[in-house]
Amino acid sequence: MKIKKLKIMYKQEILVDIAFELSSSLALIGQSGSGKSLTIKALLGMLAKDMKLELEHDSAYAFVAGKTVSFVPQNPFTALSPLTKIKKQFFGDIKRVHALFDEVGLEYDLLERFAPELSGGQLQRVVIAIALESKPKLLLLDEPTTALDPDTKELIIALLKKLQKKEHFTMLFVTHDISSAKDLCEEVAIIKNGKIIESGNMNDVMKNPKQEYTKTLIEANFANRNFRI
Repeated sequence: MKIKKLKIMYKQEILVDIAFELSSSLALIGQSGSGKSLTIKALLGMLAKDMKLELEHDSAYAFVAGKTVSFVPQNPFTALSPLTKIKKQFFGDIKRVHALFDEVGLEYDLLERFAPELSGGQLQRVVIAIALESKPKLLLLDEPTTALDPDTKELIIALLKKLQKKEHFTMLFVTHDISSAKDLCEEVAIIKNGKIIESGNMNDVMKNPKQEYTKTLIEANFANRNFRI
């Protein structure tokens, strides 16, 4: 799949103007305000009404939120209704829900509980199951590990990799967490001020970044960590 053009404007100001190719899994990495979240909102059709979008793509499907495109938000604690049982937050056949619970490693009895009764890791797996209910072609991930502890983060990354092989979706992982992105994605694009300034194979870019901005992001991300590229 190719995004030939994704341009977002507010009045006369260009907020995002990018193009990228997504074959399996792509991490879109940048600091806050770089245009990452706007890119996801554009693909979900959720931009503010006063913003203008120009989108050209080469793919076999249209971008329809909840059908061909699904979304895993940043914070699982606020992603679900606290007053509705988990089972009521799915929309499809219970057999599909049970199959998804099997895939994400959750017990069926959690369907009878409410979101505040679940742990962060359980909630994130529920959110992932909901996102996959419609069998999407493209899964958008907006910092899905930020609110999780390191051990749970590692489990969620491993789960997403397993699910991608089984469910056959492509992933766009929007994040500033380079460590998680490196574990999950094959390709990377670095975004700054609404422009992609560097892209390529994840390991190649991590080992030999060409832009000073990319080097700074890597150094800041792994400061005080035992990390080997």
